[in-house]
Amino acid sequence: MSLKNIMQEYQIKRGYTKQFADSMVQGLRDQFETEPAVSADGHYTISYGALLRLEVWSGESGKTLVVDTEADKNADDETIIDTNRRFRNYLQQVTGYTAKERAKKAKKMVD
Repeated sequence: MSLKNIMQEYQIKRGYTKQFADSMVQGLRDQFETEPAVSADGHYTISYGALLRLEVWSGESGKTLVVDTEADKNADDETIIDTNRRFRNYLQQVTGYTAKERAKKAKKMVD
């Protein structure tokens, strides 16, 4: 079994930060149809499809979403596609940015 661990930080669109804490959790319920486990340090974790672990929490500034994932590389293509679609929808619901906008922001951070 091949596992890949990836941690990313995503900016939250202005106007989305007010309800960020609630939408971070509600998004997991909406997109992955599961109730997240919560830890004492405010991290929320689920397991779904090709994700053995999806852990989310608020960045230090409260204006970023931090996401740590552990993927099952042996998942079948259909499961991977469904999981990726749900993950992209989750990020858009919580951050307010589309995949294209998130890519632009990430590129700006690197430049």
